[in-house]
Amino acid sequence: MSKEPVFNKVVNSTIRPASHMAVLSRREIEQLRDVSGTGLHKLFRKCALAVLSSGSQVDNCEELMSMYPDFDIQVRERHQGIVLEVVNAPANAFVDDQLIEGIRYHLFSILRDILYLRDISSNHKQISPNAQISHEIFYRLRHAGAFHPGKKPNTVVCWGGHAIPVEEYDYTKEIGYHLGLRGIDICTGCGAGAMKGPMKGAAIAHAKQRHIKERHIGLTEPGIIAAEAPNAIVNELIVMPDIEKRLEAFIRLGHVLIVFPGGVGTMEELLFVLGVLSHPKNQEIKLPIFLTGPESSSSYFDAVIRFIEMTLGSTTLNLVRKVIGDPVLVAKLVSDALRQVTRERRQRDESFHYNWSLHIEKEFQEPFTPDHESMAKLQLSRELPTQQLAANLRRALSGIVSGNVKEQGIEAIRKYGPFQIKGEPELMNAMDELLTSFAQQGRMKVKGDYVPCYEIVKSNPTAETEQQQSSKRETTLLT
Repeated sequence: MSKEPVFNKVVNSTIRPASHMAVLSRREIEQLRDVSGTGLHKLFRKCALAVLSSGSQVDNCEELMSMYPDFDIQVRERHQGIVLEVVNAPANAFVDDQLIEGIRYHLFSILRDILYLRDISSNHKQISPNAQISHEIFYRLRHAGAFHPGKKPNTVVCWGGHAIPVEEYDYTKEIGYHLGLRGIDICTGCGAGAMKGPMKGAAIAHAKQRHIKERHIGLTEPGIIAAEAPNAIVNELIVMPDIEKRLEAFIRLGHVLIVFPGGVGTMEELLFVLGVLSHPKNQEIKLPIFLTGPESSSSYFDAVIRFIEMTLGSTTLNLVRKVIGDPVLVAKLVSDALRQVTRERRQRDESFHYNWSLHIEKEFQEPFTPDHESMAKLQLSRELPTQQLAANLRRALSGIVSGNVKEQGIEAIRKYGPFQIKGEPELMNAMDELLTSFAQQGRMKVKGDYVPCYEIVKSNPTAETEQQQSSKRETTLLT
């Protein structure tokens, strides 16, 4: 008859995840570390010790805890995912200092179910609304299987128009091809044009390199999916609830951005990321941005750069790099940028799979419903902080996208006429010039002549203020 195992010997160890629960949100980690009555640490410690004591004849929880009073388990975040650090754990759960595989599986199953049983809404009571949105985006991406925590930064987000000429489309394919030869994964808005081209080129290159785990991630949202149906190359389709969460998902999930020629939707995306990165808290965050297209699109990017400089200032231009007509150079620069991002994430012990460090203000997260009233009320003035102006410009362009392709926006324009976009004259001149160039280049609509869904109104804030003060004086006199 075999002797009963001795369970009072202990070991310290670092345990890597089983196939599930490799990725946790920062709020979940905080909950598991919280030793207060509302935290999960006490419950997780008790359940974990029970699992690690598998085979023991002890059937009393209090007795088991007294046998290992110094046992502890902590969740630690690493750039490739989480690990569990155990101190004074029962030695019989290990063989040659390695945790028995079945016990490891059970340990992470307990972690999964403890977190699931905790109501998500209670998880967010102690965090700010904008942090809550970032966590919700994390949960949606995790649920969709978008995180591959063991993989180094390798996802390039490609933005660009769905209505682009053949030469530009072929260029996006060539870029994708040279990225694919280097094993790089592609994430786009999942539609046609510049969203399909990089995936198509990368798919051919991945096949040549016998790269069997290629990722072609498509991020969409209900309001745009009808106008930009997912292309057939997308092998990971993720639907976010609205445009703001879709945009945040792009920059939380992606490691490098490539911007191809496009229309107002592409400009909206670019303003979003430039506004976020312009915040002082994001100065140390690496999120490289490349503007690229064939030689024929050089004037397009010149107009985009003029608009950015006119509205957000020359300092913001340091966040982007323009490369024209050289797909191989772009691919090499992207590869170098991915290595830089990897080094930075390692230095900060930041996760590879989700860019938690990005600080995103509520103006970029709150859903904007474009209608005639909300569009007319947008403040568009260079007196605003850079990130605030970028947020409002992004909203203005989001309204134009809605009026161009979204059912609700098209119906509103049909009933009440074009949206009015008001702002200081210099700013409105810059916007008018940009949008006119888009229309002339056929970037507003796939087929037919474009009828603008907007009107540019040049207002004079000083004159308006004087008029309001005069009206107020007259009202006071009459009273």
